[in-house]
Amino acid sequence: MNVDFSKFVNKNDIIAVALSGGGDSMALIHALKSQSTNLGIKVIALNVEHGIRGDNSISDSKFVKDYCEKYGIELLSYSVDSIKKAKDEKLSIEQSARALRYECFYNAISNKKCDKIATAHHLSDNTESVLLNLFRGTGLKGISGIQENYQDKIIRPLLSVTKSEIENYLSKNKIPFITDETNFSDEYTRNYLRLNIIPEIKKIFPEAEKSIERFSEIVKTDDDFIQQTAKSSVNFILDKAEIKLPLHRAVFSRATILAMQYLGIEKDWEKSHIDSVFSLCDKETGSMINLPKGVVAIKEYDKVVVYKKQEISAESIPFFIGTKMFLNKKITIEEFSSMGIDVKSGLFGDVNKIPQNAIIRTKKDGDVFTKFGGGTKSLGDYMTDKKIPLRVRNEIPLLAVENDILVIFGVAVSDKVKADNTTTNLIKFNLL
Repeated sequence: MNVDFSKFVNKNDIIAVALSGGGDSMALIHALKSQSTNLGIKVIALNVEHGIRGDNSISDSKFVKDYCEKYGIELLSYSVDSIKKAKDEKLSIEQSARALRYECFYNAISNKKCDKIATAHHLSDNTESVLLNLFRGTGLKGISGIQENYQDKIIRPLLSVTKSEIENYLSKNKIPFITDETNFSDEYTRNYLRLNIIPEIKKIFPEAEKSIERFSEIVKTDDDFIQQTAKSSVNFILDKAEIKLPLHRAVFSRATILAMQYLGIEKDWEKSHIDSVFSLCDKETGSMINLPKGVVAIKEYDKVVVYKKQEISAESIPFFIGTKMFLNKKITIEEFSSMGIDVKSGLFGDVNKIPQNAIIRTKKDGDVFTKFGGGTKSLGDYMTDKKIPLRVRNEIPLLAVENDILVIFGVAVSDKVKADNTTTNLIKFNLL
């Protein structure tokens, strides 16, 4: 069992081996411990008792404890209730146990008990994962296999080592280990593959595991490239994500997933959601679809914007001179002398033309706007002309008298209140 541990660790690292007592993890801790001095690292053990197999599970954890005491290995012990979590969250026992196990791993790292966790996943584990994900209908990420190094925190040094190499290492070094009786039960999906399907495949293709390893490495390289391209195609701005167009469907799909994750949709998405967002690419500006958790995707000219829908209140305030907050936006209305002011440098109007009943509010049905030079059209059509996205139109403060819009803050002043050569009291409308 020839493993180059140096590519996984740094000098002075504390490496915690996830030690179940089974042959794979016992081989790993023995091999890593034997090279620890040369590597300049400290090796400790981490054991999780999953609460699944009753007395047998407790006995396995005792075996680990006794082994660590005998050889002076520091041990981190955890006990979890996988059955309860599976029941509460409607998970399989396998899913529940894995989730809790990794919680323990990250707990040890965050509490600075260790720098990295080493797990004993080997070549057969990778084969099983690739096939399981393939049968479940995964994408490229799923069939890229198990990662050797995940976020530089979870390392899997034995991933290219065969099961027979591990068994030979155990025998040669007379390393004790225990056997989990559930490994021989095909009740679990992964075990069924291991015990019934993969042996039949290997009868026809003896080198199947190595071939699948090469395949998963190729897929991972391709997936990494597409993922990086997708990241560079999304612009994340506060509460929205903008996906640039045009994009190849493979890149767009991943960009959409990144956008949904950014807005809090971690797992509640399906392929149909991605397909729906992609369909917007060929639709008119303003076309939109609803996604889970109040997230919306909308086509805006040369991009698709994914954002969280906000409820806009129907509040209104009377016209004022000064500064006030309106819908989390700062509105400033300033008075100026008409002397020496370049009215083209901002949104200026004539205060004497503002009716006393003018209010500041948001958009309503039936609103109209008279543009500079005359000509009245619906506010919606005017905003379309100005290419103002549909998603922000209801958030823009407006100065209005009934349905007559006098000022679109940040955009335009109506011809009805514009400054002219008779203006003696200028006002400037600012939106921050």
